[in-house]
Amino acid sequence: MTNKKYPQVRTHLFKDYIAVPEVIRKSSGILINGKRFKALLFTTDIALIMNNDADAIMAVYPFTPHPAIIEAITSVSTIPVMAGIAGGTTQGIRSANMALFAESHGCKAVVINAPTPTDTIEKINEVIDIPIILTVVSEYTDIEEKIKAGVDIINVSGASKTSKIVRKLREAYPDIPIIATGGPTNESILETIDAGANAITYTPPSNGELFSRKMMDYREREKDRFEEE
Repeated sequence: MTNKKYPQVRTHLFKDYIAVPEVIRKSSGILINGKRFKALLFTTDIALIMNNDADAIMAVYPFTPHPAIIEAITSVSTIPVMAGIAGGTTQGIRSANMALFAESHGCKAVVINAPTPTDTIEKINEVIDIPIILTVVSEYTDIEEKIKAGVDIINVSGASKTSKIVRKLREAYPDIPIIATGGPTNESILETIDAGANAITYTPPSNGELFSRKMMDYREREKDRFEEE
């Protein structure tokens, strides 16, 4: 089958949105309650969350999860949110409460970090009906008991070893949905997809980097206008 052409409509003020790499669309995607997800934007920056073409937001951050952060992100996002709610520090009933809060604010899934204890996963699984995503950062992570406890999706973030970890997991668990970081190039994204990832997380440029590019453009415009005068 040939790819069908489709019309595009882009308004003037939305032309500078964050576009995820087109190659991510080659992944199979993960169907969650009837909606397919292929490209996930890894950010908690409100401005970036409002201006992108990803399928969902992966809102995970290196601090204790807080309801105010989930509320802020879900209040501005026009696409589904997958929210971080547990890990090495936040555990037990607090994590379960965070998960329920995330679900009540419309999040499509919750994300837990690799150190999350099995009993915490069980508590979370008892109170929510949305998927639990487990982040795996090493090829040595034992995920079998965590899957049994209620984990539905694996999220691989293994830096340069990501595709290797994905391939190992795909061999061990042929049917489990896998999200993975794709890396900085089209080639690294394709490598991760070929290894068995169903969806890819993309880390966008920072707000500072984007502003720097915008300022350079403004300077060039000012220079051109001055030379014309």
